[in-house]
Amino acid sequence: MTVSDQRYLELLSQQFPTSSSAAAEIINLSAILNLPKGTEFYASDIHGEYESFSHVLRNASGSIRLKIDEVFASRLSEAEKKSLATLIYYPKEKMRIELAAAEDPKAWYADAISKLITVCRHVGRKYTRSKVRKAFPKDFQYVVEELLTENRYDEDKEAYYHSIGEAVIRTGSAEGLIEALCLAIQNLAIDQLHIVGDIFDRGPAPHTIMDMLIKHPSVDIQWGNHDIVWMGAAVGQWGCIAHVVRNCSRYGNLSILEDAYGINILPLAGWAKRAYENDPCVAFGLKGNPQLTDEEHQVSVKIQKAMAIIQFKVEGQLIDRYPSFDMQDRKLLHHIDHEKGTITLDGVEYELTDKEFPTVDPANPYQLTEDEERVMARLEQAFKGSEKLQRHVAFLLEAGSLYKICNGCLLVHACVPLNADGTPKEVDVFGKRCKGRELYQVLENYIRAAFKDPDSERRRRGQDLIWWLWLGDGSPLFAKSKMATFENYFVNDKAARKEDKNPFYKMLDNEDVIKGIFREFDMDPETSRIVCGHVPVKVKDGEDPIKCNGRVLTIDGGFSKAYQPTTGIAGYTLISNSYGFILASHEPFESAQAAVENEQDICSTRQVVEQVEKRTLVCDTDKGAQLQQQIDDLKRLMTAYREGTIPERE
Repeated sequence: MTVSDQRYLELLSQQFPTSSSAAAEIINLSAILNLPKGTEFYASDIHGEYESFSHVLRNASGSIRLKIDEVFASRLSEAEKKSLATLIYYPKEKMRIELAAAEDPKAWYADAISKLITVCRHVGRKYTRSKVRKAFPKDFQYVVEELLTENRYDEDKEAYYHSIGEAVIRTGSAEGLIEALCLAIQNLAIDQLHIVGDIFDRGPAPHTIMDMLIKHPSVDIQWGNHDIVWMGAAVGQWGCIAHVVRNCSRYGNLSILEDAYGINILPLAGWAKRAYENDPCVAFGLKGNPQLTDEEHQVSVKIQKAMAIIQFKVEGQLIDRYPSFDMQDRKLLHHIDHEKGTITLDGVEYELTDKEFPTVDPANPYQLTEDEERVMARLEQAFKGSEKLQRHVAFLLEAGSLYKICNGCLLVHACVPLNADGTPKEVDVFGKRCKGRELYQVLENYIRAAFKDPDSERRRRGQDLIWWLWLGDGSPLFAKSKMATFENYFVNDKAARKEDKNPFYKMLDNEDVIKGIFREFDMDPETSRIVCGHVPVKVKDGEDPIKCNGRVLTIDGGFSKAYQPTTGIAGYTLISNSYGFILASHEPFESAQAAVENEQDICSTRQVVEQVEKRTLVCDTDKGAQLQQQIDDLKRLMTAYREGTIPERE
């Protein structure tokens, strides 16, 4: 036994001080290995659409309703099943309605608890008692465990179980127990939640989604480009701040900054109104149909243009600071002919759709005015000082990463950058050229350095690299040749606006290329999968999200309302359970209020991607491999006890 092995086993012996305690844990872990694999749930590109995404989680993409059908079959009517499903999804709201109409509230409590216990028992049957118990608040763990293990045919304990139910109602605990049962059913229906990027931007409530994810018992996040730019804003990077504010104003969502994150934009609004007072901002109409007053609409338009111009200036300075980013072609302000109202791009002269540039000095177009400097300094202070935003970003750092390998699936938000021939694309990261898995690892190290590195220069590089990840060619989160923000605002010609996708997207059905990616990430090329989002799947045009014979699954189905006309649906979720993979596509969701009052559920279509011949057990998963390693270590500890190299302790 090596010295390091000896030290490790001595540490392990502190947790399992005797042979019998080690043996008991081996028995426990061995039993867990033979349970069915827990359900994994994948979603991407949520983009602030809290209500629809929340509902999909609450109903587990229709899985909970299927469980109700399985358990009760013909014992309940269709109306009773809908009512029970709504109670599970929205326990507080549904209870309020039901109790207001109930002639005998105690009878309603007893009936609801009985039904929920039945569903909970069915949903939790593939988990250990310990896991099910931990799904409940401590105050209810004893009661629920007794009710879940109730034997209906045990006459000796019939009065015992009946008295538990009566006591719950008598002590005023029924509503708390019902809510706990409903939340436990939701959580047990999804064992692991994977968010494959883009929680932020476009929709009105990314902050509420973040609050929900923080409370979720088991979630991991692969950062998307819209997440990373908010992370950059939170750390004070000016290019990221300019985008975040511009995008919030573009979608009429400035309330996210003010009300959700406490970021004061009044100084910005006052300055924008003065600086662009006589400017109609014709190219800066708002996206979607935000419910704003006329004055709010006008302020949002002016803020949008003001921040767009600041963004172009700040980005020009960043491009000059980092030649290795290779983005000189994205400095465009100096190409404007202010007298003619045109811009020349790649040798072609285009008329500008908006010819007003009151804050741009043609002789020094990338220089911020004194007012712009003051505005950005105040915004930096506000973003860095937002307690809630800092808490959300801390969670993104804790639960998130640029990529994740889990149970044979490579989870990436956008792409693995490729060359035109399908080989991994090399990217210069501050003088170090890297590609494939190494590129992801180097980039992630810099992202984390942006927040924590004691070296101020490395911290600044990390912060500016976060901006590059948002819009740079070669970024695995952006996956396009350019971010045509300027052209989209100021040039009508679609040819000038074109953003070429990384070759990755042209090769999603090329088995040799996809297998090469798996080998690059040390994965089995015959059995692995890629799960990604970022680019909306045009379902209405016949595009299939399942690529390369099921080896690639692209799951951006348009949770964002802005993209639903493009996709024709309202989001995808991917479900991996012990029987295989299921892809669920969702129809638009009216509202949580309609779901509660009218018992409206999201209409979801489920498609089997793969059905396994042999049910997948825990021992077949990454978690199973970890548990098996623990078993092997415990066996080594028992050998050390038996041989006397480590003494047992009573």
